[in-house]
Amino acid sequence: MPNPVVHFEVLGKDADALQAFYGKVFDWELSPVMPTYAMVTKQADGIAGGVGSTPDGSEGHVTFYVQVDDLAAALEQIEAAGGRTIQPPMDVPDGPSIALFADPEGHVVGLVK
Repeated sequence: MPNPVVHFEVLGKDADALQAFYGKVFDWELSPVMPTYAMVTKQADGIAGGVGSTPDGSEGHVTFYVQVDDLAAALEQIEAAGGRTIQPPMDVPDGPSIALFADPEGHVVGLVK
């Protein structure tokens, strides 16, 4: 697969409750990286992820991230196909570069480089 899904996020209003829930029901090991965000340790048969609170306190959502070589080029292709940019490319502190788009039905998907 040329552009694999490499990361997921589960975000909501109560990071502590979400982290406790997913840690308990799926036996996920979560490591805090920010006060309201923890990384899910990648397992042999899975992908890494994160569980935390939304930055603006809004309703929660689940996002998956697709790995691409060029965020701007991917967003151009997405827009030409009927999608729209939600978050232009940005650098995550001490992490990768990401962007968000909405597909033609409004589902938000992430890109990561």
